[in-house]
Amino acid sequence: MLEVDVKIEAGDLYDYLLYHTYNSAAGILGSCFGALLVVVAVMEKKWLFLAAGVVVLLYLPWTLFLKSRRQALGNPAFHKPLHYVLDGEGITVSQDDTEEKQAWDSLVKAVSTPRSIIIYTSRVNAAIFPRRELGEKQMALIEVISTHMPPSKVKIRQ
Repeated sequence: MLEVDVKIEAGDLYDYLLYHTYNSAAGILGSCFGALLVVVAVMEKKWLFLAAGVVVLLYLPWTLFLKSRRQALGNPAFHKPLHYVLDGEGITVSQDDTEEKQAWDSLVKAVSTPRSIIIYTSRVNAAIFPRRELGEKQMALIEVISTHMPPSKVKIRQ
Protein backbone atom coordinates (compact mmCIF):
# COMPACT_ATOMS: atom_id res chain seq x y z
CA MET A 1 0.00 0.00 0.00
CA LEU A 2 1.23 3.48 -0.90
CA GLU A 3 -0.20 6.77 0.32
CA VAL A 4 0.58 10.03 -1.46
CA ASP A 5 -0.67 13.58 -1.00
CA VAL A 6 -0.44 15.79 -4.08
CA LYS A 7 -1.38 19.37 -4.77
CA ILE A 8 -2.14 19.98 -8.44
CA GLU A 9 -1.02 23.36 -9.78
CA ALA A 10 -1.75 25.06 -13.09
CA GLY A 11 1.60 23.93 -14.51
CA ASP A 12 0.73 20.30 -13.74
CA LEU A 13 -2.60 20.66 -15.53
CA TYR A 14 -0.85 22.31 -18.49
CA ASP A 15 1.63 19.42 -18.67
CA TYR A 16 -1.24 16.92 -18.69
CA LEU A 17 -3.23 18.87 -21.30
CA LEU A 18 -0.18 19.14 -23.58
CA TYR A 19 0.53 15.42 -23.31
CA HIS A 20 -3.09 14.46 -23.81
CA THR A 21 -3.63 16.78 -26.77
CA TYR A 22 -0.41 16.17 -28.66
CA ASN A 23 -0.73 12.40 -28.29
CA SER A 24 -4.11 12.39 -30.01
CA ALA A 25 -4.84 12.31 -33.72
CA ALA A 26 -6.22 15.86 -33.70
CA GLY A 27 -3.13 17.27 -31.99
CA ILE A 28 -0.74 15.49 -34.33
CA LEU A 29 -2.70 16.50 -37.43
CA GLY A 30 -2.93 20.11 -36.29
CA SER A 31 0.82 20.29 -35.70
CA CYS A 32 1.58 18.67 -39.06
CA PHE A 33 -0.78 21.06 -40.84
CA GLY A 34 0.79 24.10 -39.15
CA ALA A 35 4.31 22.89 -39.97
CA LEU A 36 3.26 22.21 -43.57
CA LEU A 37 1.95 25.76 -43.89
CA VAL A 38 5.28 27.11 -42.64
CA VAL A 39 7.28 24.93 -45.06
CA VAL A 40 5.09 25.93 -48.02
CA ALA A 41 5.41 29.58 -47.01
CA VAL A 42 9.20 29.41 -46.98
CA MET A 43 9.45 27.43 -50.24
CA GLU A 44 6.91 29.51 -52.17
CA LYS A 45 7.57 32.83 -50.42
CA LYS A 46 3.89 33.10 -49.52
CA TRP A 47 4.08 35.04 -46.28
CA LEU A 48 0.38 34.73 -45.59
CA PHE A 49 0.91 30.97 -45.28
CA LEU A 50 3.72 31.65 -42.81
CA ALA A 51 1.42 33.74 -40.63
CA ALA A 52 -1.31 31.09 -40.85
CA GLY A 53 1.17 28.32 -39.97
CA VAL A 54 2.50 30.19 -36.96
CA VAL A 55 -1.04 30.89 -35.75
CA VAL A 56 -1.99 27.21 -36.13
CA LEU A 57 1.16 26.07 -34.29
CA LEU A 58 0.80 28.54 -31.41
CA TYR A 59 -2.98 28.54 -30.99
CA LEU A 60 -3.30 25.16 -29.28
CA PRO A 61 -0.52 25.55 -26.68
CA TRP A 62 -1.78 29.03 -25.83
CA THR A 63 -5.39 27.94 -25.37
CA LEU A 64 -4.26 24.94 -23.29
CA PHE A 65 -2.20 27.28 -21.12
CA LEU A 66 -5.20 29.52 -20.54
CA LYS A 67 -7.45 26.52 -19.85
CA SER A 68 -5.03 25.09 -17.27
CA ARG A 69 -4.85 28.44 -15.44
CA ARG A 70 -8.63 28.82 -15.48
CA GLN A 71 -9.15 25.27 -14.16
CA ALA A 72 -6.53 25.63 -11.43
CA LEU A 73 -8.06 28.87 -10.20
CA GLY A 74 -11.72 28.00 -10.70
CA ASN A 75 -11.96 24.41 -9.51
CA PRO A 76 -12.00 24.12 -5.70
CA ALA A 77 -10.61 20.57 -5.91
CA PHE A 78 -7.25 22.01 -6.97
CA HIS A 79 -7.02 24.38 -4.01
CA LYS A 80 -6.26 21.60 -1.51
CA PRO A 81 -4.07 18.49 -1.70
CA LEU A 82 -5.59 15.23 -2.93
CA HIS A 83 -4.90 12.11 -0.85
CA TYR A 84 -4.23 8.97 -2.89
CA VAL A 85 -4.09 5.43 -1.55
CA LEU A 86 -2.81 2.79 -3.96
CA ASP A 87 -3.33 -0.76 -2.75
CA GLY A 88 -3.98 -4.23 -4.15
CA GLU A 89 -7.56 -3.35 -5.06
CA GLY A 90 -6.99 -0.06 -6.88
CA ILE A 91 -6.61 3.65 -6.39
CA THR A 92 -8.60 5.63 -3.86
CA VAL A 93 -8.57 9.42 -4.01
CA SER A 94 -10.03 11.51 -1.24
CA GLN A 95 -10.35 15.14 -0.29
CA ASP A 96 -12.32 16.43 2.68
CA ASP A 97 -15.44 14.22 2.89
CA THR A 98 -15.33 12.99 -0.71
CA GLU A 99 -13.78 9.64 -1.66
CA GLU A 100 -13.63 7.81 -4.99
CA LYS A 101 -12.19 4.38 -5.71
CA GLN A 102 -11.15 2.87 -9.02
CA ALA A 103 -10.10 -0.75 -9.55
CA TRP A 104 -6.82 -1.49 -11.30
CA ASP A 105 -8.51 -3.41 -14.13
CA SER A 106 -10.67 -0.40 -15.03
CA LEU A 107 -7.71 1.96 -15.50
CA VAL A 108 -6.91 2.85 -19.10
CA LYS A 109 -3.14 3.46 -19.05
CA ALA A 110 -0.24 4.95 -17.11
CA VAL A 111 2.22 7.33 -18.78
CA SER A 112 4.91 9.76 -17.78
CA THR A 113 6.11 13.18 -18.80
CA PRO A 114 9.25 14.88 -17.54
CA ARG A 115 7.03 16.66 -15.01
CA SER A 116 4.41 14.07 -13.98
CA ILE A 117 3.26 10.48 -13.79
CA ILE A 118 -0.27 10.24 -15.17
CA ILE A 119 -2.75 7.41 -14.65
CA TYR A 120 -5.71 7.61 -17.02
CA THR A 121 -8.92 6.65 -15.24
CA SER A 122 -10.87 7.06 -18.51
CA ARG A 123 -10.05 8.18 -22.05
CA VAL A 124 -10.04 11.84 -20.96
CA ASN A 125 -9.72 11.85 -17.15
CA ALA A 126 -6.59 11.12 -15.19
CA ALA A 127 -4.88 11.12 -11.84
CA ILE A 128 -1.86 13.41 -12.06
CA PHE A 129 1.12 12.78 -9.80
CA PRO A 130 3.58 15.69 -10.12
CA ARG A 131 7.14 14.41 -9.67
CA ARG A 132 7.97 17.37 -7.38
CA GLU A 133 5.22 16.21 -4.99
CA LEU A 134 6.29 12.56 -5.02
CA GLY A 135 9.86 13.00 -3.86
CA GLU A 136 11.18 9.69 -2.54
CA LYS A 137 7.86 7.96 -3.26
CA GLN A 138 8.27 8.24 -7.05
CA MET A 139 9.93 4.84 -7.48
CA ALA A 140 7.42 3.21 -5.12
CA LEU A 141 4.56 4.67 -7.18
CA ILE A 142 6.04 3.35 -10.42
CA GLU A 143 6.51 -0.07 -8.81
CA VAL A 144 2.90 -0.22 -7.58
CA ILE A 145 1.59 0.81 -11.00
CA SER A 146 3.81 -1.71 -12.81
CA THR A 147 2.77 -4.48 -10.41
CA HIS A 148 -0.99 -3.96 -10.80
CA MET A 149 -1.38 -2.88 -14.43
CA PRO A 150 -0.55 -4.95 -17.51
CA PRO A 151 2.77 -3.97 -19.17
CA SER A 152 0.91 -3.02 -22.36
CA LYS A 153 -0.86 -0.23 -20.44
CA VAL A 154 2.25 1.19 -18.73
CA LYS A 155 4.44 3.67 -20.61
CA ILE A 156 6.48 5.23 -17.81
CA ARG A 157 10.02 6.50 -18.31
CA GLN A 158 12.29 7.62 -15.51
